Amino acid sequence: MNAGNHEGREEGRIQVVSAGQPLYPALLKEIRDYPKTLYYIGRGELLKGRCASVVGSRTTTSYGRNTARAIASALASCGITVVSGMAAGIDSCAHSGALDAGGKTIAVLGTGVDLCYPKDNAVLKQSIEARGLVLSEYPPGTGAARHHFPQRNRIISGLSEVTCVVQARLRSGALITAELAADQGREVLAVPGNIDSQYHMGTNQLIREGVQAVTSVDDVLSFMGLSRAEGRPPGRLSQTEELVYQMLQQRGEMSAEEICLSLSRPPGYLMPILSSLELKGHITSAAGKFFLANR
Repeated sequence: MNAGNHEGREEGRIQVVSAGQPLYPALLKEIRDYPKTLYYIGRGELLKGRCASVVGSRTTTSYGRNTARAIASALASCGITVVSGMAAGIDSCAHSGALDAGGKTIAVLGTGVDLCYPKDNAVLKQSIEARGLVLSEYPPGTGAARHHFPQRNRIISGLSEVTCVVQARLRSGALITAELAADQGREVLAVPGNIDSQYHMGTNQLIREGVQAVTSVDDVLSFMGLSRAEGRPPGRLSQTEELVYQMLQQRGEMSAEEICLSLSRPPGYLMPILSSLELKGHITSAAGKFFLANR
């Protein structure tokens, strides 16, 4: 296939919506410096639905990644479109969490929608194009530039009723998104973390400044007037999930480390199981540290 044919196919997939058209998202138009034109690939109707953004740092921990997936999955299961920036780290986990739950997601790019940045997210971008929406204010062919990403963050927050910062360092771009959301009059939430960890300094600072702390997935849903009961019903438990659930029922409260020791398993093995149990509505987390069996 020659380059001309490839470009033609790309142009055929890319759609354009301007601020004067019905498809243009009403919530985004409320912000002071809304983009006059948007380019997109995928399901344009998602621009008219309820959205929440889940954002965070590119450099993450397993706790941050699992939390982002859990929050995004719960939102998606309740019919909310999850918005993020398709960056490495928390953003990618948010998109994946929404898609894995069979839900909807919007990726707002700092490049043209025909390009993939970072390149490692090519498969994720294809999935979002097929099942969600890839969006940008930059014309096709526009490459990555440092100033594009802080600028696109106003679109992420502008589309969203709620912005949840999962994990962020002190100089993370996610903090820019949080500040923009607050300036736009939108609700901002932050997931607390280890006070000694550089990965959580930004989110802990937001909470210190008065941002609402997220102590469970239910906190995020409640800010949108939702509950887990409105999402998909709890799924059946696997053998390992049942083992962990019974252990929590018997002891009432355990840390992730205690559960790992009891099972003689590493944290990387356990965290997806805990996330799955929480998504299925069988346990809840308190401040991201302890897991309690729901009665």
